[in-house]
Amino acid sequence: MAAGGELTPTGYISHHLTNMGACYDTNGHMHVGDCTDAGFWSLNLDTMGWSIALGILFCFVLRRAAVKATSGVPNGIMMNIAEMLVEFVNNQVGEIYHGNSKIIRPLALTIFVWVLLWNTMDLVPVDLIPALSAWFFEDATGLFAAGHSYMKVVPSTDLSAPMALGVTVMLLVFFFNIKSKGFGGFAKELLTAPFGPWFAPANVALRIVEEIARPVSLGLRLFGNMYAGELVFLLIALVPWGFQWTMSVPWAILHILVITLQAFLFMVLTIMYLSLAEDSH
Repeated sequence: MAAGGELTPTGYISHHLTNMGACYDTNGHMHVGDCTDAGFWSLNLDTMGWSIALGILFCFVLRRAAVKATSGVPNGIMMNIAEMLVEFVNNQVGEIYHGNSKIIRPLALTIFVWVLLWNTMDLVPVDLIPALSAWFFEDATGLFAAGHSYMKVVPSTDLSAPMALGVTVMLLVFFFNIKSKGFGGFAKELLTAPFGPWFAPANVALRIVEEIARPVSLGLRLFGNMYAGELVFLLIALVPWGFQWTMSVPWAILHILVITLQAFLFMVLTIMYLSLAEDSH
């Protein structure tokens, strides 16, 4: 959907920031399209689809690199990139994590690359994929009326995706706590740290706030930065075409740093939280 279409600037931005969701309408029938009013009880199909597709791409490319890996000098661009990624993540884990779990390194690599791929979708021209999606769903198949198909291609600009990943990290923190200390040790730490056993209610309340703050901060930090970046790209798309490149190219170059930094921060904080989970207070 082009910026110069019949939509107003506000409608254009709103359309691009709306997910293609699946939810039940007021009559109890399944509805696919704009599910903004459904709130929590909706499934954002575009976020799920792009997240799964990017995850499959990550697994396919990294597996091919692993199969072709040799003990000698890496051969080819993909092999060099894969080795740089693995070495980079391995160094970060070695500096932050002091436990002995074997899943930390592949977990950190998965989070970094997956979030990086999420964010990289923000560099795709904002009208390209939505226009192709609109052609398919509206013109080619007629599944939606004109202007009523939605396609949000950056998973990290949908709050549900970063928050879901943050909650997953929180569950892993609980798992590492119980795995390293046992359920009894975890319960004892929960009741006694940091103020001692006489202040168990205050200790539990503080721990609850701490555990909730971690996934919320992880998810909101990623979502806020990427949502703001996407909004800037949409605003640039509203200016006359001849001026768009002079504004979008510098912003895209700067945004490359943002999308990489956000993936890096998410990975580093995840490693740090899991390392702290195995330490005793």
